[in-house]
Amino acid sequence: MAEAADFQGMSSSPARRWLRRTGALLAGAPLLAGLLQLPSATPAEAASSDAVSVSLDSLSPSVPLDGDTLTVSGTVTNNGKQAVTDAHVGLRVGPLLTTRSAIDTVAERSDDLQASVGSEVGGDYVEKFPKLSPGVAQHFSVSVPVDKLDLGRDGVYEFGVALSGQTTAQPWEQVLGIQRTFLPWQPDEADTKTKTTYLWPLISTVHMTAKTGAGEQQTPVFLNDDLAEDISPGGRLAQMLAMGKDLDVTWVIDPDLLASVDAMTRSYRIQGHDGTTTAGTHQAVAKQWLADLQKAVTDREVVALPFADPDLASLAHNGTSVTGSLSHLKDATDVVTNTVEPILHVKPTTDFAWPVNGAVDPSIIKVATSAGADMVIARSDSLQETGGLTYTPSAARPIGGGTTAVVADARLSTAFQGDLTKADSATLAVQEFLAQSLALNVQTAKQRNIVVAPQRMPSSSQAQAMAQSITALQGGNWDESQELMSAAKAKPDPDATTRIPSTSAYPSWLRKQEMPRGAFGQIARTQDKLDNFQVILTDESRVATPFGRATNRGMSTSWRGRAGEANSFRQGVEAWLDELTDQVKLIDKSETKLSGRSATIPVTVQNNLVQGVDHLVLRLTSSNPTRLKIGGKAYSEQRVAVNGGHSQSVKFTTSANANGPVTVYAQLYTEDGQEYGGQVQFDVKVTEVTPTVMLVIGGGVLLLVLAGFRMYTQRKRAAAKEAAEDGPEEAGEDDPEEADENSDGPENPEGPGDRLQEESDARSRADDPEQPSDPTPDTAPENTDPSGTGERVDR
Repeated sequence: MAEAADFQGMSSSPARRWLRRTGALLAGAPLLAGLLQLPSATPAEAASSDAVSVSLDSLSPSVPLDGDTLTVSGTVTNNGKQAVTDAHVGLRVGPLLTTRSAIDTVAERSDDLQASVGSEVGGDYVEKFPKLSPGVAQHFSVSVPVDKLDLGRDGVYEFGVALSGQTTAQPWEQVLGIQRTFLPWQPDEADTKTKTTYLWPLISTVHMTAKTGAGEQQTPVFLNDDLAEDISPGGRLAQMLAMGKDLDVTWVIDPDLLASVDAMTRSYRIQGHDGTTTAGTHQAVAKQWLADLQKAVTDREVVALPFADPDLASLAHNGTSVTGSLSHLKDATDVVTNTVEPILHVKPTTDFAWPVNGAVDPSIIKVATSAGADMVIARSDSLQETGGLTYTPSAARPIGGGTTAVVADARLSTAFQGDLTKADSATLAVQEFLAQSLALNVQTAKQRNIVVAPQRMPSSSQAQAMAQSITALQGGNWDESQELMSAAKAKPDPDATTRIPSTSAYPSWLRKQEMPRGAFGQIARTQDKLDNFQVILTDESRVATPFGRATNRGMSTSWRGRAGEANSFRQGVEAWLDELTDQVKLIDKSETKLSGRSATIPVTVQNNLVQGVDHLVLRLTSSNPTRLKIGGKAYSEQRVAVNGGHSQSVKFTTSANANGPVTVYAQLYTEDGQEYGGQVQFDVKVTEVTPTVMLVIGGGVLLLVLAGFRMYTQRKRAAAKEAAEDGPEEAGEDDPEEADENSDGPENPEGPGDRLQEESDARSRADDPEQPSDPTPDTAPENTDPSGTGERVDR
């Protein structure tokens, strides 16, 4: 006994257990030799043995200690065609697993009957089933004191739950079904504990569009109401928050999620399939979720990703060749602090970049650090060890240029992927995670800093398994929690690999999920339109902020595996921008007639936006300056400013040199010379006045003057004659010859009847309506008055 106690790493109690197990093995050697003489099972017999499935729904405690009672529960199901009789469920303790790869092997063959099944605890620690009919599932629960398991030295043991029984085809007791898992055994405090950082991600898909309401509040429009479901009690994000607040973890948060929930605390609308919107009603839920999150992250480490969690790998592989793509990553990083801090009231850490699945290559590292991050969260299945280390090194790896790769452990990080909605799947995942963590700890006496970076958006069932594992881990004797920044700044292992894998080594299945180059081209095209649009606005922020954040959302990692939805979102952003841009436009004109040598041509600019526009230039161009000049040359320009919801008529002076039609083009430009909106084209029909026409008109005017003079003299003579007839004597006395001189004589007789007829004709002409003439020209006479400030548009 004393000699056994001297074995390295064993206390006296484990030594006794080791001796008992060794003695049992020696005593059973003759029996084993006899069994070896038996014929091996035929393939048919082996196939029939797989007919019973064992589900391990619960194992408690996950990490047993001395004095504990281990309780295992689940179901056994007879999937065969024959009844199983004299059956029982027993617990089996397998060998100590000394390497992490040995754990992998057991996990891969967890229900394989051809592999070792370990020795059964036996005794009273079984549950019996006299008969297990085909297709019938039976629940079981077996409890056993941990001391009865005869566990030896510290480490990870293979642990199985098996159903034994017999069938009519095989009427002897045999193991007909088994489920293997792991039993971590660390009853005492480890001499050296592993420092583990567990990332707890609060990340969601894209929920907000680029659209906002026309009012002062700019009411946001959501794609759907899915976010309300996620943050409501029982929702995925509500559960993540509820579980995370009780764990010692590092919160990793997408600021877009916070901005979206914060927007829901006020008035918001939900976009419908037909383009209409309905009012959102979950303000109270949003307020409660944010309030709970504020409490949960108080005095905790919060790592904020760039806004909307941009897909760094897609950007590195397909976006850098598109001008301006990297600037969007910089914008997404710059808005982080001003988004997170006002909402959570904590200052986040923004020094980390997290490529999808921690997969890196030189181009990804370059892009990830271009926006200011100097630490990149990678994963050990990407940055693999090549130095032949017999243990898992610490996470921090200096990779040059002042950049640190924080390498998360791949086995621990991927432990909770897949469907964990069934209890047995979740239980197996928890036990394997704990087994890998303990196996890592006993590899060496060196203290190491380990990082666990799970999937970005774990499901509710996955998150529950994660929380259960973290709780058990943090209650165990071999691990202690640590913040991510501390792990990143810890002293690196000098023997750990720091070489970044080549671009060709990047996983092909991840590359297939990336955004194509065309997506970045579409984003660039939308950005060019936005730049051209916002320079004419009196309040750029009304479009710069919603469209800037929508651009970030269009590059989100959450679009992976949803290429169609991603493309639809980006098209929607561009279409909405086009619709807003079209609200400022030129009104179409029909053919215009120009009479005379000079006149003004009005062109109307309409602004249907709620805000004013400025910094626009309207250019009117003549296609034939020889015939028609505008402002004395081929074209003329005028600055334009139009109030919101108004239109303005801009007048251009023109001069004609010859008759005939001339095509005129109207085009808006920004002040830097970029075309804005569509061109308006119309024809101007020039009807210039010629010298011959002037002579004809002049002759006609002269005839009218002469006719008027003749009428005047006739009336004068008639008046004189009437005066003579009224007083002949007086006239004769004064000058008898005067009356003869003032009389027209018989050549021009004009009586009162003639005068009445003339006056009647004159009145008749005065009462007649105006006679039709040439159509009134569309252009007004030249007017040098400035254009008005605008007139209200009827909408």
